Amino acid sequence: MYKPFYSLARAPFSKDMEPTEAFRSAGYQEALNGLEYLRKSKGIGMVIGDPGAGKTFTLRSFKDSLNPALYHVVYFPLSTGGVMDFYRGLAYGLGEEPKFRKVDLFRQIQHGIERMVQERKVTPVFILDEMHMAKDAFLQDLAILFNFQMDSSNPFILVLAGLPHLKTRLNLNHHRPLAQRIIMRYQIQPLQKEDIFAYIDHHLKLAGAKMPIFTETALEAIALRSQGWPRVINTLTVNCLLYGAQLKKEHIDEEIVQLAVEESGL
Repeated sequence: MYKPFYSLARAPFSKDMEPTEAFRSAGYQEALNGLEYLRKSKGIGMVIGDPGAGKTFTLRSFKDSLNPALYHVVYFPLSTGGVMDFYRGLAYGLGEEPKFRKVDLFRQIQHGIERMVQERKVTPVFILDEMHMAKDAFLQDLAILFNFQMDSSNPFILVLAGLPHLKTRLNLNHHRPLAQRIIMRYQIQPLQKEDIFAYIDHHLKLAGAKMPIFTETALEAIALRSQGWPRVINTLTVNCLLYGAQLKKEHIDEEIVQLAVEESGL
């Protein structure tokens, strides 16, 4: 393994990293600021980004920032089942035994939200992921499902997350009722070159690195190949560390990066 060779105490780009340890790029902080605004205002927000942009980590950071005594989070990725499974999942998340008919499920979910707010003084937070996969009828349903007291009240927080074409779909006329109710929109952008360098340095230091491991030309090559997407940076950097340790390279150079690129197929 590369950790002993580079005197690292732990893996530098682990998926289970705590949000408190995250590299605070400008874009990541802006996304959190938008979600914080949504928390205070309540209602519907949208977070979109390309694959590997860091959407899920950002949403996890938001979830971890919420006081569990005041907020009840229900996370549901649309890809885990059909539409009715989704509605049942929302009901389960609210502590309800799901009804069978769609109209009964809608009423049950709305009543569950109202009871949670009025009786327990807890705000339900729904994080719906992979929403770019949602059927048109389902997106239209959301505008109805999350309409309380003739749209005069928002006793919930709803975050729609997905790939960028979710935004394009919501701009279509038949989705205007939902789109017009979205009060916060944020699209996660790739890291800039300076942030890529700082991102890699930050993670290596968290892992226990005492000295620079990557040469400047290696960092340039990683920045060019990754285009600033965190998941690609993570994969490419770890592969570089593996190759570097295998070849007994004290410092990882551009040649090692090229080997890692070819191995990863990036």
